[in-house]
Amino acid sequence: MFAGLPELGIANGEDLKETLTNCTEPLKAIDQFQMENGILLPTLQSALPFLDLHGTPRLEFHQSVFDELREKLMEQVAVIAEGKDEDRYGKLEELLEKSFPLVKMPSIQPVVMQVLKHLPKVPEKKLKMVMADKELYKVCAVEVKRQIWQDNQALFGDEVSPLLKQYIVEKEAALFSSDLSILHNFFSPTPKTRRQGEVVLKLTQMIGKNVKLYDMVLQFLRTLFLRTRNVHYCTLRAELLMSLHDLDISEICSVDPCHKASSHPQTPTLGLPSLLNPLFTWCLDACIREKFVDSKRARELQGFLDGVKKGQEQVLGDLSMILCDPFACNTLVLSIIRNVQELLSQDALPRDSPDLLLLLRMLSLGQGAWDMIDSQVFKEPRLDLEVMTRFLPAMMSVVVDDHTFIVEQKLPSEEKSSLTYPTNLPDAFIRYLQDNRVACEMGLYYVLHIAKLRNRNALQRLLPALVETYNDMAFGDIFLHLLTAHLTLLSDEFGSEEFCSVVFDSFLLTSFSSKENVHRHILRMLLHLHHKVLPSYLETLMQTLEPPKQCSEPLKELHSQLTEKLEAHKKSPTPPDEPTSLDLGLHPVTVPTTSSSSAPTTPV
Repeated sequence: MFAGLPELGIANGEDLKETLTNCTEPLKAIDQFQMENGILLPTLQSALPFLDLHGTPRLEFHQSVFDELREKLMEQVAVIAEGKDEDRYGKLEELLEKSFPLVKMPSIQPVVMQVLKHLPKVPEKKLKMVMADKELYKVCAVEVKRQIWQDNQALFGDEVSPLLKQYIVEKEAALFSSDLSILHNFFSPTPKTRRQGEVVLKLTQMIGKNVKLYDMVLQFLRTLFLRTRNVHYCTLRAELLMSLHDLDISEICSVDPCHKASSHPQTPTLGLPSLLNPLFTWCLDACIREKFVDSKRARELQGFLDGVKKGQEQVLGDLSMILCDPFACNTLVLSIIRNVQELLSQDALPRDSPDLLLLLRMLSLGQGAWDMIDSQVFKEPRLDLEVMTRFLPAMMSVVVDDHTFIVEQKLPSEEKSSLTYPTNLPDAFIRYLQDNRVACEMGLYYVLHIAKLRNRNALQRLLPALVETYNDMAFGDIFLHLLTAHLTLLSDEFGSEEFCSVVFDSFLLTSFSSKENVHRHILRMLLHLHHKVLPSYLETLMQTLEPPKQCSEPLKELHSQLTEKLEAHKKSPTPPDEPTSLDLGLHPVTVPTTSSSSAPTTPV
């Protein structure tokens, strides 16, 4: 407990023990020891007997004085560090040398840690001693740990890894949330709100202004993204940069965050011209906040992309990861669908819209992030022109078919033709859903858009086509999270066997046995809609959805919850439904009447 005192010439308990062992008059020896090691203030000696008269133990008195002096010293350390004295750090290093031998003493340790905290460069020998002692490492300030971490990537990785795992768990929990609402879904939190999350704040604090640590985190995120293809790492990458931007940490935001990546040849390197990445991310962040890319910001984003000069191509890898963030993809596809609606109202073609071309360019860059970082070929992926000339016109023709049928139904009976609602989809639409990643993203979002409009006919036409999509994107968690929420708007339609057959038999049940996530999303939806589903169909459906023996606990738990709800529902009458508000705050366009508020994104 008192290790280190002899090194400073201060007597400790062992000295007192030796004195008492060798003396002939113990009381005098104790008085002498107190005189030599007490507070060296002459006027105090005559005052101490008064404390004795009041029954105040000397230990209590000395402890209170000690605590007061310790607080004053710690305050003074902070004052010296924040001052302008050129030798301020020299003074702190001198104090560190005197106090460090007592670092294991609990009463002195806070002073030593305070000195270490305020030294911008702690002597290497002291850092190694702190790092080697688990107890000291645990209690030292994050400012000290940063100096340890920057030269110990493995140790920093051990600290960061649990946070990254926690982040992914939180994102996946949000996708499988028990809440099912079009107004409060995965994409509802604003960028500012998301950056207040525990993981982002902790990582921001751990990094501080240290560019090397920031670079290490980016390396971890890129490596994990390559290993898992999990797009939530792209979200964290963007949120982390914007969190540092919020704190105005120019040391990181204005320089290349990957300047040391070349020292790690096994880790993909991403160069970054000064200011390009932060400003691009800031502009995109503003678009995500509005869930729309307007013409002004589109030009700004295009300027960033066009500004990548020869020799700086590696920046495209970093920008592609930012654009691969599901929140960015969501915003881009929202904007594309809205742009397509406006083109329809103006009788214009997709290829005539520069804004649409840019949105597709950015969506393509984001969707190609994994391939680009994995191959280390930093070149914008070539956008298939037939997406513009064939797929989008095919998708627009589906919109026109639907609009034509709606108008036909509103005509007086004598003016109606024998027009029936089309059941087939254009071949180009189906082919590109299966073969093209960018087209598939837009096609999936169009399905969400149709669901939000409560267009049963169009939904029944489109859902079966989603059984086969590029890389099974239609069965990704983000799309299913959004689709199940959108289907709640058509809750009354589940009373129809035809509608149930299309939703379940022709789409969801085609893959639930091989994809547990699909099974879970079906159960999530039924927890909210079971009382709306045709009873005879629901009975068969529940038998089909019985969990297999080898399945996860969350799946078993969901099935148990649903079974309990069904039992409770049989015993009680169905409460009337509350009408769902659809005030989404979206700008109206001529055709169709509204645009959607959510877009599908799936792992690349």
